[in-house]
Amino acid sequence: MARLLIVDDAAFMRQMLTEMVAGLHEVCGEAANGEEAIEKYKELRPDIVTMDITMPRMQGIDAVREILAFDAEAKILMCSAVGHRQLVLEAMKTGAKDFVIKPFQKERILDAISRLL
Repeated sequence: MARLLIVDDAAFMRQMLTEMVAGLHEVCGEAANGEEAIEKYKELRPDIVTMDITMPRMQGIDAVREILAFDAEAKILMCSAVGHRQLVLEAMKTGAKDFVIKPFQKERILDAISRLL
């Protein structure tokens, strides 16, 4: 069972991810933007972060850089809408370990989490 930090500016997306992993993994925290994600990561030290790319205040890619600067071993799973291919590639170059495309498919989310463990 992994401890997850779910980062997305849309509350319904955070809720959807929480429901998909319920019973298999623990959601130890949530954040609505990149700045909150960095604070929560430092506080909670989750096993895996699911990170949206496009968010207010601080984009997901910038948050990935900051989290990896703090902890080079951080495991970050990027979550992106279809059509953000270039941003996904940039996130992977930055150090994200994998990505999933919205709308989420439960199988894909669980598979990605399993691979990161």
